Amino acid sequence: MKVLVIGGGPAGSVTATALARAGLEVELIEADEFPRYHIGESLTPSCRAVLEAVGVAEKVDAHGFVIKHGGVIQWDSDNWVFDWGKQVGARSWQVDRGVFDDLLLEHARDSGVSVRTGVSVTSVDFDGERPRAVHCRAKDGAAYTVDDFDFLVDASGRNGVLSSRHFRDRRSLQNLRNIAMWSYWTGVTALPDTPSGGINIVSSDEGWYWAIPLSGGRTSVGYVTTKDAFNRDRAAGEQPADLYHRVLRASPTMRGLLYDAEHVGEVRVETDYSYIADRFCGPGFAIVGDAACFLDPLLSTGVHLALYSGLTAAASIISIDRGDVTEDEGLLFYEFAYRRAYARLFALVSVMYERYLGKDGFFRTSDRLIGDDIGQTAVGGLSTRSFAEIIAGLSDLREATDSSTRALTERLRDEALMVQLRAVGGADGAPMPDFTSVLENPLRDAESAHFRLVTSPKLRLERIEDDQ
Repeated sequence: MKVLVIGGGPAGSVTATALARAGLEVELIEADEFPRYHIGESLTPSCRAVLEAVGVAEKVDAHGFVIKHGGVIQWDSDNWVFDWGKQVGARSWQVDRGVFDDLLLEHARDSGVSVRTGVSVTSVDFDGERPRAVHCRAKDGAAYTVDDFDFLVDASGRNGVLSSRHFRDRRSLQNLRNIAMWSYWTGVTALPDTPSGGINIVSSDEGWYWAIPLSGGRTSVGYVTTKDAFNRDRAAGEQPADLYHRVLRASPTMRGLLYDAEHVGEVRVETDYSYIADRFCGPGFAIVGDAACFLDPLLSTGVHLALYSGLTAAASIISIDRGDVTEDEGLLFYEFAYRRAYARLFALVSVMYERYLGKDGFFRTSDRLIGDDIGQTAVGGLSTRSFAEIIAGLSDLREATDSSTRALTERLRDEALMVQLRAVGGADGAPMPDFTSVLENPLRDAESAHFRLVTSPKLRLERIEDDQ
């Protein structure tokens, strides 16, 4: 089987690398020249597990990125520490995404992937339900077509070659339409009790702040607020840079962290509208990473979702190619696994934005989202392990590899629906948003129990017999 991958970000690079290491012929086309700037610097421990599976974790370790052991969240009147080393025995990195993404793409090339950069996709032709030709334009303006592939992976990010431009089936999540502003500083201090290399997250009346330590003594400092709040301030004539500095000064906590700091970068602005596509795959194609769905960056899960979807899609494609599963079975498992991961994190992020539940209610929700009705109790009777496992991305990997530990999909759907109903409750005349694409799953729990993800010694899907 020959696979064409559109996009060389983390999702595309990991998918392509995993496929090539399994012996498939892989071509990857990427619109940008690498290295290129990208936001999304804070990674989860699940990323390490995925990168180990595709043989690049040691290269990432050797580069000297800041090692992330957890973080501190200061949310309304609550304050809590998550320490992955103590809670789940794991760690991750804080990365310069330009360098990190380039490292992954070069590893894909070293693994046998044919990589072409500076190539934009203009359209995709289908023969019935299967993609048959991808029309491209090189950076010199030359147009050409790629039509010698058997399977297409869309890892084009928010550009969304298939979901946004071809199928046009992306749905924006109305309670998570936000704007991010950020820049870089030196000399930033961390909140008390922050684990080594940890992220700080601080809430405000209309959003939240982040502080992410990076190599070279720099810290990424950002602010996320609602689209309405941002547009209101911009309509009053305030420029983004002025607005950025004003909201930082408005927070006593952030003023303290930045007291002796120096601003060393330009202020950047980007929309953080959360969305999800109606389909993640179909005959002859899979959509991975941000090309399929995007979630508010509150819990730093963007790269986790990219790498997790890429690895799961690759395992499905490998098993389809080997005849271990049918195409329908492999793709249904992929969509089941990725959509469940998104739904769980979506419910958790939404609960945090509700605020009034408090830390107690938030941790109890974390227990329910991984099917732990008893929970792991910490000082004060608060469940912390479930929360740490979810935001580490480890619950998704555990469930994919061990079907017996999966929380019921019905429970995930119920949690997602409950927070959405609360999000619009009490608003006079507010239309009920359609969250069907979040709540539905293409594969029932009973069927999913017949398959699991295997990452060693070879990446694949394994069929589980009924009598096992």
